[in-house]
Amino acid sequence: MNTTTTARRRPSRTRSLAAAAALALLLGACSVSDPEAPAAEGGGDGGGTFSIAVGIDPDTFDPAGQTTTTVQNMVDYVVETLVVFDEEGELVGNLAESFETSEDGLTVTLELKEDVVFHDGEPFNAEAVKFNLERIIDPELTVPLGSPFEVIESVTAVDENTVEVALSRPSPGFVSALSVTTAGIISPASVDAEGNTNLNYQRPVGTGPYTFGEYTAGENFTVNKFADYWGEEPYYDTVVFRVVPEAATRESLLLSDQVDMIILPPVSDIEALQANEDVEVLLAESDRTIFIALDTNDQLLSNPQVRQALNYAVDKQAIVENVLFGAAEVLDAPMAPSLFGYCETGDYNYDPERARQMLEEAGAVGASLDLLTPSGRYVQDQQAAEAIAGYLREVGLDVGVTTSDFPSFLARVNAPPSADTVDMHLLGWAPPYLDADFQMQMFRQATHPPAGLATSFYTNPEVEELLAQADVETDQDTREQLYCDASQIIWDDAPWIFLWTQSFPIVWSDDVTGISSTPTEKFSAIYARPAS
Repeated sequence: MNTTTTARRRPSRTRSLAAAAALALLLGACSVSDPEAPAAEGGGDGGGTFSIAVGIDPDTFDPAGQTTTTVQNMVDYVVETLVVFDEEGELVGNLAESFETSEDGLTVTLELKEDVVFHDGEPFNAEAVKFNLERIIDPELTVPLGSPFEVIESVTAVDENTVEVALSRPSPGFVSALSVTTAGIISPASVDAEGNTNLNYQRPVGTGPYTFGEYTAGENFTVNKFADYWGEEPYYDTVVFRVVPEAATRESLLLSDQVDMIILPPVSDIEALQANEDVEVLLAESDRTIFIALDTNDQLLSNPQVRQALNYAVDKQAIVENVLFGAAEVLDAPMAPSLFGYCETGDYNYDPERARQMLEEAGAVGASLDLLTPSGRYVQDQQAAEAIAGYLREVGLDVGVTTSDFPSFLARVNAPPSADTVDMHLLGWAPPYLDADFQMQMFRQATHPPAGLATSFYTNPEVEELLAQADVETDQDTREQLYCDASQIIWDDAPWIFLWTQSFPIVWSDDVTGISSTPTEKFSAIYARPAS
């Protein structure tokens, strides 16, 4: 393996934490609950509906329970965060008018916007922020993306519009983490209203431009414009997300004007879509790494030699070219190149003879392994999983593939080790801000399921020590090198079959405008409007 231990320099845009991403700035819009209704209705000064087809059903609407960017895109219509990243990648206030970190890094002071109300009429104030931040660290609540908030020691409502957050240690990424949907602010009064409970919160009441409307599992989710929204008024009155797992069906709905926008079309059709004058196509940058998580608790897969062999067995570049039609880049590190802390770590070139020899030495030839994959969540996910299984069979393994809808998939992989733990599963991880801090959650013991989504159950004391140092390191060059050193160990330990960083294809009708994306794999369409 070709390796280096020196952090590679990148443009300054990605070197500073504050410029870490155009995070979850402003989000998408959607549409009609009637599949036969025409898309993008409305005229004059606004109104009507806007529709979008997505591939998965929400697993939860609770901001604190979020696991995936597609669902976060839905929740963000209703719930807002204290800070956001602007179009230049600078961290700016949102529900917080301003924010400041003390010189010792142990206190964050937030000055809040005034005259903001929740959808239930309750005031947004310091007590509401205190409630929400304390809820995120409630040990009884499952918060899969909650690791950045564990540094919260106490939250004080200084006055009506001022909050002080005391941290147990300096945390360079903490304020950036406040921009993640997980930290979205809900009305404290809503946790026991409309059938909600603190631990099962499914009808969020926030301060966003839209209110929670209707949800029909497996079909659609509707939101409605909030008349008393504090910010800029969006154009469309109604937004509906239609759940359409099949990429070809999403494409057909768009081309027949039944929806206005889709994500993840069939990648084999992208060239034809680009030539179609009736639609716009964006192959957006993404920080999402796609990988096969290997159960390192399994007797066979606990052997690093076996895990390395699986990496050598798979021709990732061939799959990118022939299955993903070029809509990805093969990984050369345990994270995307766009993240602060990335360095080119190595490669597992396709070498089936080497893979078979390593498996023979480990006594693994002929072993049976199960591979679980979602369908419709990632670019060509099911097709890629089948191709990967084929390569593993060629080196002497007996591999079966099981496909699952995304909520069922998550329920199985985001669970403590058990007899039901699958040997391997295809998963994607997109940090909501462009920093290795969040990517490295996937390699920490503290975020093993159900506490987090480190679903390979991997841990290494050297990695834990390097990451603990990076947690409190304020010198960016030193911090960057710590992440590079940790990446090298992780790469050699191979808790994943390292696959690729995917593109994020978005397609919409040329009858609408105002749609873009963030590099954290969210679409930005809340201010979409008719093109003319």
